[in-house]
Amino acid sequence: MNLALYGYGPADNREWIIVDCGVSFAGPEMPGADLIFPDISFIEAERHALKGIIITHAHEDHYGALLDLWPQLKAPVYATAFTAGLLQAKREGEPGAPKIPLTLFKPGDTFECGPFSIEAIAVTHSIPEPVALAIRTPEGTVLHTGDWKIDETPVVGAPTDEERLRKLGADGVLAMVCDSTNALREGVSPSETDVARSLTKIISEAKTRVAVTAFSSNVGRIRAIAEAARDAGRQVMLMGRSMKRVVDVATELGYMEGLPPFISEEDYGFIPRDKIVVILTGSQGEPRAALAKLSRDEHPSVALSKGDLVIFSSRTIPGNERAVNDIRNGLIERGIEVLEDGEKLVHVSGHPRRSELRRMYEWVKPKIAVPAHGEAAHLTAHAALARQLGVPEIVAARNGRVIKLAPGHAEVIDEVASGRVYKDGRLIGSAQELGILDRRKLSFVGHISVMVELDARLELDVDPDIVAVGIPAVDSEGEDMEELLMDAAEGAVESIPRSRRKDLGMVREAVRRAVRSAAADAWGKKPVVTVFVVRSRG
Repeated sequence: MNLALYGYGPADNREWIIVDCGVSFAGPEMPGADLIFPDISFIEAERHALKGIIITHAHEDHYGALLDLWPQLKAPVYATAFTAGLLQAKREGEPGAPKIPLTLFKPGDTFECGPFSIEAIAVTHSIPEPVALAIRTPEGTVLHTGDWKIDETPVVGAPTDEERLRKLGADGVLAMVCDSTNALREGVSPSETDVARSLTKIISEAKTRVAVTAFSSNVGRIRAIAEAARDAGRQVMLMGRSMKRVVDVATELGYMEGLPPFISEEDYGFIPRDKIVVILTGSQGEPRAALAKLSRDEHPSVALSKGDLVIFSSRTIPGNERAVNDIRNGLIERGIEVLEDGEKLVHVSGHPRRSELRRMYEWVKPKIAVPAHGEAAHLTAHAALARQLGVPEIVAARNGRVIKLAPGHAEVIDEVASGRVYKDGRLIGSAQELGILDRRKLSFVGHISVMVELDARLELDVDPDIVAVGIPAVDSEGEDMEELLMDAAEGAVESIPRSRRKDLGMVREAVRRAVRSAAADAWGKKPVVTVFVVRSRG
């Protein structure tokens, strides 16, 4: 979930740009939350000085929050044609999404944005048209690498522009803000061409159907699979809305040129098992994605059979392991073969390993290293590597820290509001504002509603009314739980002297505590308890 701010000028007259505006995905620990966004309250308060938003590439963690957060910022947005195409396709699928004015650029272009001169430099990643940004100011040049790797033979797009990066380094780079995702891994990431070669062999040797699940944004991988299928005499079918959306944009921009047309799901049943390859979504275990439906044999028109092959041409993002395992086990139980990275070369990362990081530092020669984009272990390992390579200054960037790069020594000088906000249905807010924290509590301990009605003499008019949701029906001795809770509520009322029952708030709190305590004694858990106390006038 990437969003970086670059500011130039004195504190009372500073101008800003945003680089990337990404999204993350909520797990079961945040029930009901659909998406996670960065907290933009700081730059929202400074939006009069915000000169632009520049997107390095169209992965969700770099551009996915634009449609939701742009209305609070309303700054010009700069993006490549592929990113713009995906943004437009996404907008068409979200009723009420804003129309964002875009300025297109391509690798090699330079454009002005407030006091910043920005040059887009081609890098290689697992999506078309990724760029690093050389951000120039009178105080020096900062290279923001975005996501990158060194791949001399990508399937789609140009290799990382070594010549331009070397020239940048020769001219002098003040600081490099650099991808740390694979900073713990030695060596060099294999090329996408190596993966394509391996997939070609696997598909050509397969005797039955082949289904390949991959990140829908990896156009190079999709193309490689389609080429392998074509060379093996197989037709290709796409499954999954995001997969089809990406391929439509890629086709418009010429990235699928020369490939046979994809077949439709209606034609699937008429194709022999050894003459088809399915490319589909669901590599991260998403329960409603195409692969999950096939693993449960729930798709209305497409099915896999015993002996078919499913290839996970992807890596499992941390946190998704259980969901992926469920799908894998569902397929295996039905006699479907599953092939993953580690068994054969079917996936490669789009991020630099340590040898690639060394080359980048050799080319760019920054005076300051700012490790970014990774967890604490990755950032720390990257910082140690930069220190070994002789970078004069290293600054530890963390969410909310304000780093001064120039003039003078680089250092953390302030901390501003940062964190996470959530999209929950049509609303965006903090976990507290949206009730997500209460919802999480309810998912563990349930909820009890109690209605207490007092008559004109402040006596119980009828037995307290109990509605328990998510609570066991009986205790360990077989006693009805609602009866126990009702007795506790009644006892709490009767324990209060009648003259003091005029204070309905006091009655409410006494009943709440008693019911909660009774549930804890019987169950061992303290549920959420809501009490209503009313006084009849009869």
